[in-house]
Amino acid sequence: MARRIIRTDKAPAAIGTYSQAVRVNDTVYLSGQIPLVPETMELVDGDMESQIRRVFDNLSAVCEAADGRLADIAKLNIFLTDLSHFPLVNQVMATYFQEPYPARAAIGVASLPKGAGVEMDAIMVLG
Repeated sequence: MARRIIRTDKAPAAIGTYSQAVRVNDTVYLSGQIPLVPETMELVDGDMESQIRRVFDNLSAVCEAADGRLADIAKLNIFLTDLSHFPLVNQVMATYFQEPYPARAAIGVASLPKGAGVEMDAIMVLG
């Protein structure tokens, strides 16, 4: 089993005891991303759409660091503090993904780190 820790400065640094991603053979497990700007480690300014876009940009940067891209994501988990934003997630996601779309779950949660409104993690399969 080949295991490699994935790290990039193009996505927020881990704010705890975890890695941005771990690659095991051809599978990459991406840790949750919230809408932090990598350079400042602060939440992105703007509305919920800005938060969702920042999360997809952060996930994309980690995918690229693991020699993949968003299209290689097989499973995406979305955590929202307000499920009324789910249609907006779909709208924004359509600008980042094309069919075939990954399997996905959307989960309502009470709160997220740093007061974020959205967090996403993913499993990517390469090869």
